[in-house]
Amino acid sequence: MLLTGLSFAALWMGLVPQRFSPFAPLNISEPSAWFLDFRLAALKQDRTLCAAVLRAPAIEASAVEDQPYKDGCGWKNAVKIATAAGARIGAEPVTCETAAAFAMWFNGAVQPAAMKHFGKRVRSIQHLGTYACRNIVGNKLWQDFRSQHATANAIDIASLTLDDGRTISVKKDWSGATEESAFLRDIHAEACHFFRVALGPGYNAAHADHFHLDRGFLKTCR
Repeated sequence: MLLTGLSFAALWMGLVPQRFSPFAPLNISEPSAWFLDFRLAALKQDRTLCAAVLRAPAIEASAVEDQPYKDGCGWKNAVKIATAAGARIGAEPVTCETAAAFAMWFNGAVQPAAMKHFGKRVRSIQHLGTYACRNIVGNKLWQDFRSQHATANAIDIASLTLDDGRTISVKKDWSGATEESAFLRDIHAEACHFFRVALGPGYNAAHADHFHLDRGFLKTCR
């Protein structure tokens, strides 16, 4: 039982090199992949695997130099995301693990939902940042702990622009019985499949204007 628990923890934290993993390397073009969470975690420290997995057209990404950790801040094995599923984003630095989750979410959930609700694809994403050397905000229980932003393991999505130029805003469009609201709620719910934490306006006031998505140690979707 102890060995099983330790093995699970090692896989969860991305400490098992791919060559020793019981699971096949991730293919980000398969959003319904089995054991997805463990296969995403395997990207955490493996830059070679990262380069093999983050491939166009699912994502256009390039490696960025590591920033050594200091006072709980910094990053390792991160990338700059130029596009995901054809949508421009321009986000950096983002850990490889989070970038892969983002690409799978966008390919497997966001673009299909945009077509379903609007008959248009998303052409660009507006975000509020990835890396910030700070603690968690908006929750007193966790305010003494570093945010996943402190290790570039999170991204905050504020709005999405469709091919026809229409912008869907988390702040303005989350509430109400509109097609925009239904779209946002659909993609927020789907984000929980790819990210370990997916927070939106329904969580607290600090997230009223964005989705916070990360691949940290906790698991919650609100």
